[in-house]
Amino acid sequence: MPPYLEQKTTVLPLAERMRPRTLDKYIGQRHLVGEGAVLRKMIESGNLSSFILWGPPGVGKTTLAKIIANRLERPFYTLSAVTSGVKEVREVIDKAKKSASGLFGTTATDGNAILFIDEIHRFSKSQQDSLLGAVEEGTITLIGATTENPSFEVITPLLSRCQVYVLQPLDKDDLLRLLTLVQTEDEYVKSCELKFTDTDALIRYSGGDARKLLNIIELVANSTSTLPKPVEITDEMLTRLVQQNPVAYDKDGEMHYDIISAFIKSIRGSDPDAAIYWLARMVAAGEDPKFIARRLVISASEDIGLANPNAMLVANACFDTLQKIGWPEGRIPLAMATVYLATSQKSNSAYMAIDDALQTVSKTGNLPVPLHLRNAPTKLMKELGYSDGYKYAHDFQNHFVKQQYLPDELAGEHFWHPQGSPQEKKMSDWMQYLWGNKNDSEVKK
Repeated sequence: MPPYLEQKTTVLPLAERMRPRTLDKYIGQRHLVGEGAVLRKMIESGNLSSFILWGPPGVGKTTLAKIIANRLERPFYTLSAVTSGVKEVREVIDKAKKSASGLFGTTATDGNAILFIDEIHRFSKSQQDSLLGAVEEGTITLIGATTENPSFEVITPLLSRCQVYVLQPLDKDDLLRLLTLVQTEDEYVKSCELKFTDTDALIRYSGGDARKLLNIIELVANSTSTLPKPVEITDEMLTRLVQQNPVAYDKDGEMHYDIISAFIKSIRGSDPDAAIYWLARMVAAGEDPKFIARRLVISASEDIGLANPNAMLVANACFDTLQKIGWPEGRIPLAMATVYLATSQKSNSAYMAIDDALQTVSKTGNLPVPLHLRNAPTKLMKELGYSDGYKYAHDFQNHFVKQQYLPDELAGEHFWHPQGSPQEKKMSDWMQYLWGNKNDSEVKK
């Protein structure tokens, strides 16, 4: 037979060849599928409730759904939110209703149909709405998979009908167990006789993602297939083969918000080492430097505040400098501002004061401005008493005179409460010297 007529066999990728078919072969997520864990008990009993699997890529969301499909003898449908819409959802629901009626050789006692939706966070509100009735009535059991926070991406009515289970990145032991499994069970990898004398780079590049680890192993196997056996794989050799940035970071995704949150909380917690680490994570991942600089300005006012007013000047100077010098040198003023803010004394008294005042405004509404504080640009206003009795502070000693500045209904209220930093103690002492035990009701005009 001529070569061009020979039957060619499609070889599945290693990640697909190694996909487990049973829970016993499933690696990771012991808190969900270990002995006695909630999902294992649910699957083994066959009493499946609708749920959403939330976790980063490559941690076993789709695999878990396929294991359920293999284990439970129920109609099983799969949709991808990338390619499916309301029409496809309704078609599946119609099929599920017919299955429940026994039209496709099943009976209602077999259990309702299971619908697995990958990347459910990509469904629009109307697409998610189309699922509500079928989930509520039990026509389908929904299994959703998402890399995004469901509380932001899944509509509340659907979320209330589903449990959310959080899947974690695979830890080092999980990844090493998977490496051993590949080397002993996959015929092609076994034939390549790969000997990993170092595994640090492999674990680092995998980043808790089983699919990444398997893809790297496959790349190494293909790249070294012609070398004498066994092939020794060192960290240096693997780094040379992979040649990619190991940082996992999605500027529009969950990790984006998690890392900036860790960055700001490290500054607030006065840990310059942690703050610089999270800054480096963002810089290495290509985060927009202006986004980082904006957050530094916010932190300077919210967390450092009056304890060190210079922090605001430093943060603003960092923002301005970034726009002048650009990238990559901009990482240096970012680092400088980060360390300065993290090592500064902290106070959120101004932040608390404005929020307290805003709450009071929402409760008390538009209270009238006292007459002596009102502007009086016209004769009529003066005749009505506008500005009458106002005392010009600069005419008095220390440029201060006691008089009421709050509306009558709020006389004596306090919104700013100084905290323990030396700078605020100095400010507080000055206010105490001027006002004594301030009580606006005592200084009414």
